Amino acid sequence: MKEKIGLNSQGGMMFLKTKSPGELVELLEVQNLYDPFKKEILGRFHAGQEMQEPEMFLKSELVFPSDEALPKCWIDPDYKHIIHKESESAVA
Repeated sequence: MKEKIGLNSQGGMMFLKTKSPGELVELLEVQNLYDPFKKEILGRFHAGQEMQEPEMFLKSELVFPSDEALPKCWIDPDYKHIIHKESESAVA
C-alpha cells in the first residue's frame, strides 16, 4: 500500500517555504494545511542531501514558493467574519 504522507490530492509532493530565510519545506500532513483550526503543520526542511527530521511549522510563517501568502481561509477560522466586515466597510 502506497503511503500518502506528503502527497497532495494529485499524488505529488507539496512544498511551501519559510517567510524568513526562505527555505523550502516539504509538507508531511497536507490535509492539515487547509484546516484553519490547525495553527501548525508537520513538515521538514528540504535542503542538503540527507533527509531532514520532521518538525512542526507555524502556518503563519509559511508562504508559497512564489512568495504568495497562504489564503486566509487556511489560516484564520474566523475568515468569513473578516471578509464580511471588509465588504461592509467598502460599501460605506
